[in-house]
Amino acid sequence: MKRLAILGSTGSIGTQTLQVVEAFPGRFEIVLLAGNRNWQLLLQQAKKYHPACVVVTDTAAYENFQRENREQGLVVLCGMQGVLQALEQFPLDMMVGAMSGAAGIEPTLKALELGIDLALANKETLVSGGGLVRKAQTKSGAAILPVDSEHSAIYQCIEPNSKCLHKILLTASGGPFRTWEKEALYAVTPAQALKHPNWSMGRKITIDSATLMNKGLEVIEANWLFGVDYDHIQVLIHPQSVIHSMVEYGDGSVLGHLGPADMRIPIQYALTWPERRSNPFPKLDFTQLAGLEFFVPDLEKFPALALAYAVGRVGKSAPAVLNGANEIAVAAFLKEEIGFMDIPALVAWVVERHVPVEIENFAHLLEIDQWARGQAQEFVKQHQR
Repeated sequence: MKRLAILGSTGSIGTQTLQVVEAFPGRFEIVLLAGNRNWQLLLQQAKKYHPACVVVTDTAAYENFQRENREQGLVVLCGMQGVLQALEQFPLDMMVGAMSGAAGIEPTLKALELGIDLALANKETLVSGGGLVRKAQTKSGAAILPVDSEHSAIYQCIEPNSKCLHKILLTASGGPFRTWEKEALYAVTPAQALKHPNWSMGRKITIDSATLMNKGLEVIEANWLFGVDYDHIQVLIHPQSVIHSMVEYGDGSVLGHLGPADMRIPIQYALTWPERRSNPFPKLDFTQLAGLEFFVPDLEKFPALALAYAVGRVGKSAPAVLNGANEIAVAAFLKEEIGFMDIPALVAWVVERHVPVEIENFAHLLEIDQWARGQAQEFVKQHQR
């Protein structure tokens, strides 16, 4: 039985991870659940799955959770320190890293340092702290299994020990505004941007998908995960989201991963790896596919993707600045403080003001992240609607 910690258990990836666990009774033990503000759902999960420990990272939510908690023998901890303490205290085989944004970086590093295998759904961890992550993984030998549908697809298509890998073809749905004119994007509302055509995801990642920043972050993540340089990572707009990504080899062969737009499939692969097991989830019906389309992304309409490529090539601390600034930009857009096209403009403005340096440790990374967020807040003040 595999002992699991699920960080971000109340979010989209966390709840779908628990659905996968339910599909394989007796195979997984939920040892640790961690959530932030949605203490009601976290309490329901604790009652249903009986973990040894629950961590509530938000202080007010922790107090509410404790007031309503009646579970006997349940250890309840508070804050990020509670997460780190729980990772050390309870024996674990795998941690599902599904905390949103930069908050997931520190527990990811901790899990890897402890030798706990990682099912990674938090792409910001590798974008901001890829060098630190790789160092911790190399030292402990823990495995990193990507949960992003695209990176899971690539992981499954890369042949072990192949010397012939030529290119990664990273697919993207194109988001809800793929066919819009650029001028119309300046008037996009949060409600419109939150209507993703194919995937059910959290609010932040849904906005990132609409700007194509999400794909830019995935390009940087792919560079870290697979060691492929940016000139050999190509983004293709694939509106049907049937092919989740492909790998091209030097002999001309292309291996692709196809499946329904269902995040439970890559989640399951990470949880059951190195095995592949049958599940009750809906399967792909080829007779219902009208056709598969592919397009080159329009970098004029979606400058965030080009910015991410440029920042990835610079490396050092630049991707951490990109990520921190983007989190502030998305939050400001959702609060209608800035416009949709202000998101990439804000991030570019902050990146241009930064002098990239090598990231020495997590404290240094945190300092850079806070600088980027501060600069981003300045942009919001200057451009607030």
